[in-house]
Amino acid sequence: MKSVSDKIEDIKKIVDEILIGEEDDDYASRVPGIFTNQYVIVRTYSAGVFAGTLIYKEGKEVLLSNARRLWSWQGAASLSQLASSGTSKPNECKFPEEVEKVLLTEAIEILKVSAKARKSIDSVPVWEE
Repeated sequence: MKSVSDKIEDIKKIVDEILIGEEDDDYASRVPGIFTNQYVIVRTYSAGVFAGTLIYKEGKEVLLSNARRLWSWQGAASLSQLASSGTSKPNECKFPEEVEKVLLTEAIEILKVSAKARKSIDSVPVWEE
């Protein structure tokens, strides 16, 4: 059985592979954790709110793929409602374009996004200035 430090080293190697773009289709099966490979909303301490597919979580550190920053939203009273029901006013939301990967270092809340809410979030036009 591997020690905790060996497991952490394995996870760090996987994250390095992801961040430098090496192909590793099996990484998800080797990274334990709730919501792994699921579309989630992550609220951070100071970087804002993001929606994307959870790749990795260790402590407060979260790696998302295909992530959008949720700069501001209308048509949902809270992040909980946004994750459950989506927005009823997609044209009034400000969600910039998606990034391939983002590493968030101070995650304080992770919400699983329902299929209905995902469709709603995806329908928000890309906000540009």
